[in-house]
Amino acid sequence: MSYNEYWQVIDAGMKPSHLVVFRYDDEGLATLEDGLYALSAKLSDPAMRDRLARFVRASVAGWRFTAAPAHQAEIVRILLRQGAADASEPRRAERMLGEVAKLVANDRHGLGYLEPAAYERTVDVLLSAASDPVIRRRPEGAWTHEVWDRAFAR
Repeated sequence: MSYNEYWQVIDAGMKPSHLVVFRYDDEGLATLEDGLYALSAKLSDPAMRDRLARFVRASVAGWRFTAAPAHQAEIVRILLRQGAADASEPRRAERMLGEVAKLVANDRHGLGYLEPAAYERTVDVLLSAASDPVIRRRPEGAWTHEVWDRAFAR
């Protein structure tokens, strides 16, 4: 992971020239990681959909602020002050934030939008292990843009 493990190896003394980096995306193995999850019963409640949309909108605003290069030093200070990062390693926190910012800024529809192709690729990868797949059948009704669309309706 470019935001953490790669740099742990470098910090331990390895030189980048001694490493071979395989990017999951390049190998067709990238899978979705973090997400927001809700039960369909909750999504059917208009008040809850509104609450979730407001939460998504606020979360995206926070990530946009955090990922902006002009705010990253401030964010690192906040993380250190709140104990969310190791105060003895502020450089590491800065580096991790910079790497995460690259990841969250890379979306053509906007931060927080689930790309259907990324979802399908994730399902395909999870089904692909012939002897022991992570999932055994293609999920149905496992995602929706309903909350995102409500959060960012124009």
